[in-house]
Amino acid sequence: AGPVESKNEAAMSELVPEPRQKPVVPMKPMGINASLLGYIGIDTIIEQMRKKTMKTGFDFNIMVVGQSGLGKSTLVNTLFKSQVSRKSSGWNREEKIPKTVEIKAIGHVIEEGGVKMKLTVIDTPGFGDQINNENCWEPIEKYINEQYEKFLKEEVNIARKKRIPDTRVHCCLYFISPTGHSLRPLDLEFMKHLSKVVNIIPVIAKADTMTLEEKIEFKQRVRKELEVNGIEFYPQKEFDEDLEDKTENDKIRQESMPFAVVGSDKEYQVNGKRVLGRKTPWGIIEVENLTHCEFALLRDFVIRTHLQDLKEVTHNIHYETYRAKRLNDNGGLPPMTVETEENHESNL
Repeated sequence: AGPVESKNEAAMSELVPEPRQKPVVPMKPMGINASLLGYIGIDTIIEQMRKKTMKTGFDFNIMVVGQSGLGKSTLVNTLFKSQVSRKSSGWNREEKIPKTVEIKAIGHVIEEGGVKMKLTVIDTPGFGDQINNENCWEPIEKYINEQYEKFLKEEVNIARKKRIPDTRVHCCLYFISPTGHSLRPLDLEFMKHLSKVVNIIPVIAKADTMTLEEKIEFKQRVRKELEVNGIEFYPQKEFDEDLEDKTENDKIRQESMPFAVVGSDKEYQVNGKRVLGRKTPWGIIEVENLTHCEFALLRDFVIRTHLQDLKEVTHNIHYETYRAKRLNDNGGLPPMTVETEENHESNL
């Protein structure tokens, strides 16, 4: 029996495989979250970027739209504290600003603290002033799309410029008349059409004509009307990148929009200080005083906190939408004109 058992055991050992050893899990590389032994200089990347952008400068294009007499040109001058809404030659601060009669883009280079910005103000004629205002937003929409087209043509050139001139409209301030009642059907139609192609920021003009209670009630009514009509103004909810952005932008959307503002080119003496304001029989309305109006909030929003984001949303959302549609409609490239054909041949 002994030799038979030993044979069976040998046969069983051949059938049952030996248990394999577990693979050794490699250790995490020591470099991850390792503390640096000395200073390398990674943090200078920010300074390198700052120097580079300081050399090239910045572009910002702002459009103002609204009825005649709402102070569009005056507000833009107040926003940038300089005469940017008209050519400065032969026109001084004391003269009345001439009425706008056509869509006009006026460029200026303004400098503050060594930072240069090429600012373009696109002034539109009194919007909705005609007897028949049917499709009166079309010239404005056409102008915005023409700027996208210019940029697209430069992009698809074989030998394109290192830095394409940016004439695209980054921000459109839409001026609402301070009626205290509700938005006009024309206001709703305009914003419905244009919110798809440009960043719209609604503002209530000449807010000093309303009492505090009327202003709060009117702002709430405007917000509700925009929501009911599905009109999205900047900052749009779907473009919030993270929780911090969402929290900040929700506060702006629910409390500040639309900004109730007052604009003025003129300075007055108040308590020994020179302030921009409007003189009335009962006192001076200080433009930059938050207890008088929300102009300071609008300026901070457009220039100090969201200027770069306005440019990015214009490029990544509105321009990309136009570009995709344009290239799709034309089989990949915009149609060639005689001029682009000549450029194409000379590039070859």
